[in-house]
Amino acid sequence: MLAIRLQRVGRKNDPSFRVIVADSKLKPKTGNVLEVLGSYNARMGKPVINTARAKYWMSVGAKASGTVHNLLVDLKAVSGKKINVLGKKTPIVKEASVEVAKAPVAAVAAPVATAEVVVEASPDVVAEAPVEASLEVTPADE
Repeated sequence: MLAIRLQRVGRKNDPSFRVIVADSKLKPKTGNVLEVLGSYNARMGKPVINTARAKYWMSVGAKASGTVHNLLVDLKAVSGKKINVLGKKTPIVKEASVEVAKAPVAAVAAPVATAEVVVEASPDVVAEAPVEASLEVTPADE
């Protein structure tokens, strides 16, 4: 199977990449590349990719890596959403905080509703108890 992915080139601490089409089983550094589609300088930001050739290779059956797919979406060569290329252990901060905020509200609301039902079930007992207690306490204080 073919893969469209990045091949790192350049020197240490200066990341720049080639966008290549290669066999997915081979590592990018082997040099067995079918075609170089363009380049991406990570420090400058803008990729230079031949989008027509990328579409051709994808129509033939090549799969784009997550990062290359996101670059093609930015260039509007491929329609669709971006793929989360972060590690599985790294959660997305925005969605996680929203879910945590919703959970405690639902947990607090359920016990309050149960307490209201108990009070309505026995109003006579609750009303009589405080009246007797208030009579006993008042003479003892004087």
